[in-house]
Amino acid sequence: MKYLLIALLTTGLAVADMSAQVPAPPVTTSPGAGLHPGDIVRLRIWREPDLSGDFPVDGTGVVTFPKLGTMRVTEESTESLRSKLVSGYQVFLRNPSIEVMLLRRVNILGAVRNPGLYPVDPTMTIADVVALAGGATPDGNRRRIELLRQGQRLDVQLADAVRIADLPLRSGDQLFIPERSWIARNPGLIATALSAGVSLIIATFIR
Repeated sequence: MKYLLIALLTTGLAVADMSAQVPAPPVTTSPGAGLHPGDIVRLRIWREPDLSGDFPVDGTGVVTFPKLGTMRVTEESTESLRSKLVSGYQVFLRNPSIEVMLLRRVNILGAVRNPGLYPVDPTMTIADVVALAGGATPDGNRRRIELLRQGQRLDVQLADAVRIADLPLRSGDQLFIPERSWIARNPGLIATALSAGVSLIIATFIR
């Protein structure tokens, strides 16, 4: 019995240590606006539903807009792109009221209910993005969410209230929600094992 308890505790602690290993060194990066292939331009023109919509950035950094045709938008900020679109649509519309929003396509992976690729806009928070994937599973660790790019962790602080606009996020990045440690997921088993171990020690001393 004693050896069984020791083996159980040792296995649990070993698994916990493995889950708590320090990840690869983070990639330091600075926030940057701008469009990249895979992003989406959400265009809304007041009273012009036929001209409005979500338009993807292709692999060459080009977007095709109604009436305007193709436009290279790589590294454009929201404001500079909006200015160009207002100038372009003034040829067809009188004083066009235009709203532009840049969306990123992000892989939401790990301990979430519906992992997959989702478009996210800069007004969203980390909590909103996790909700897109159905929320974290009961085993998900919301306190240790990581932003990954090409397999490497970005050096950013993530919390539920952090906005996408404040992150150096690009299309193709991964938002990874890890599982809680083995000990955190099995508190009852640990408590039972410890209680049984203490009882065994007491019984040994009073023999």
